Amino acid sequence: MLNAAVVGLGWWGQYILNSLSISQKIKITRAIDINLGGVAELSEKYDVIFSNDLQDALDDNSIDLVILATPHSMHEDQVIRVAQAGKHVFCEKPLCLTGESAARVIAQCEVSGVKLGIGHERRFEPAMLEIQRMIQAGELGTVMHAESNFSHDKLANVPLGDWRTRAKDAPAAGMTGMGIHLTDSYINMLGPVEEVYAQTAKRVLDWEHGDVIGVQLRMKSSVTAYLSAILVTPLFLRYQVFGTDAWVEARNPTHPDTPGVTYLTVCRKGEEAKTKEFAWVDAVRSNFEAFADDINGIATYSNSNEQKLENIKTFEAICISALENRPVKVV
Repeated sequence: MLNAAVVGLGWWGQYILNSLSISQKIKITRAIDINLGGVAELSEKYDVIFSNDLQDALDDNSIDLVILATPHSMHEDQVIRVAQAGKHVFCEKPLCLTGESAARVIAQCEVSGVKLGIGHERRFEPAMLEIQRMIQAGELGTVMHAESNFSHDKLANVPLGDWRTRAKDAPAAGMTGMGIHLTDSYINMLGPVEEVYAQTAKRVLDWEHGDVIGVQLRMKSSVTAYLSAILVTPLFLRYQVFGTDAWVEARNPTHPDTPGVTYLTVCRKGEEAKTKEFAWVDAVRSNFEAFADDINGIATYSNSNEQKLENIKTFEAICISALENRPVKVV
């Protein structure tokens, strides 16, 4: 059992605290947030030590793993501090906001001999794993194109001035909240991205970075792809891959933090489309426990450092493209 500290007790930090409360591989024993106003209620539910300074976790010899659910612009400094303290680190997405920053973080973890986990839980959803299996098995034929959308209004009422509304922490509309999951899935299933062209708009929210984004991508393999993310619409999750022999589509009626079935539809050449259901699993916990297995030498974590870096380089190119309204190469 790994002892962990979670840093950041907002919406997602509290979900992590709850999700791992029944894990057989990770036990959260510390929780840290700069604002301890709501700790009394949490302390009644969870048997953890609460404090307001990351250094408390770094100085605690019983802590094996530090989980960061903090504003994105803090990630580089915090990951490096945790790694230098000799503790494994799990960082919520995005890992960093630029490729250079991500490269420094990854290098520090490697030098310090610690493992680096990342909050891309959608890799662990059963329907997404089935799509990946189908691609790897050649069941789609030659992959031609992919399309996806991840949209919701769960954060639409966040007050102006909150870090999620600022371009410094969350550039390019819904990319840091939702779109970054889609680029991670594309990289995982289709390989590195070569070029992107992104457009954002400010339709309803008065957030600095807008509330809707659309991105056209071309992979290095020449597969094309498209993604979109909207911050002010009822929840919608769709992921579809088209091949010469078949296409496959996953649709989720609930957010990854909420139980609900996923509908996987497959249409093979010469056949009618067929749909089956996949039961919900807590993919967040699955991701953490796969990371724990890597730390313990049981299995290799599926998200390699190369893929982590590639995703942030792609994200940075999308941010530049949206800002300058032009295609941008991923370098």
